[in-house]
Amino acid sequence: MTLTPERLSRFARHIVLPEIGGVGQVALADAHVVIVGLGGIGSPALQYLAGAGIGKLTLVDDDTVDASNLQRQTIYAERDVGHGKAVSARRWLANFDPKIAVELDDRRIDGSRAPQIVTGASIVLDGTDNFATRLAVSDACVAMGVPLLSAAVGRFQGQVAAFAGHLADSPCYRCFVGDAFDADDCDTCADDGMLGAMAGWVGTFAAMQTVRALLAPVGAMGPAQWGIVHLLDGLQPGMRSMTIPKDPQCKTCGATA
Repeated sequence: MTLTPERLSRFARHIVLPEIGGVGQVALADAHVVIVGLGGIGSPALQYLAGAGIGKLTLVDDDTVDASNLQRQTIYAERDVGHGKAVSARRWLANFDPKIAVELDDRRIDGSRAPQIVTGASIVLDGTDNFATRLAVSDACVAMGVPLLSAAVGRFQGQVAAFAGHLADSPCYRCFVGDAFDADDCDTCADDGMLGAMAGWVGTFAAMQTVRALLAPVGAMGPAQWGIVHLLDGLQPGMRSMTIPKDPQCKTCGATA
């Protein structure tokens, strides 16, 4: 792919960065990112991935916009309340950059549907709010050979991690959380509360780590950081990281899988 003069001008601030350059910007334009969950994490992530010039985005969410979402889900406005999040997100994207190819999926994702949704993606960004969906997406990514960028947030804490469980030496998300979380029940931000800006921090950092992973083969931002979990603390602002080993007993990506 070559970039038109219009696109070169739009992404000039990227291209002058030696860590990205023209080659990196073309790689982003060639990328296909699936965003699962268009809420507090998916909203800012979508904004910055679109701003980065990702060539194709698949938007996955079966929920509708509620007035309580507007405190942190930055792509929606009052006119979107009551409408589907995936359709509203596509409308935002069309207004922001109509050159980006977009696909929608507004049905609930589960283990039977996840493989077809992630197939062909360069990477999947999961910002959903329950373990059952996260594990279904992770298992599908391993099966289809697609990297996963997982992000979660609650109250004043967040975590962002990149997984490539289809690779022999890299863990998957299930290696991190285990098998005990396949049930749908979990705490929600409605129960625990959520600082809107915290969701924004996690979502934008997730977008940055997605770009890092996409550029790892061609850019100078460094390795993709597979298996490294970054923990974000909003009360005592800071970040720490830990490395997750591949679990040889993991039923998804382990030696006996």
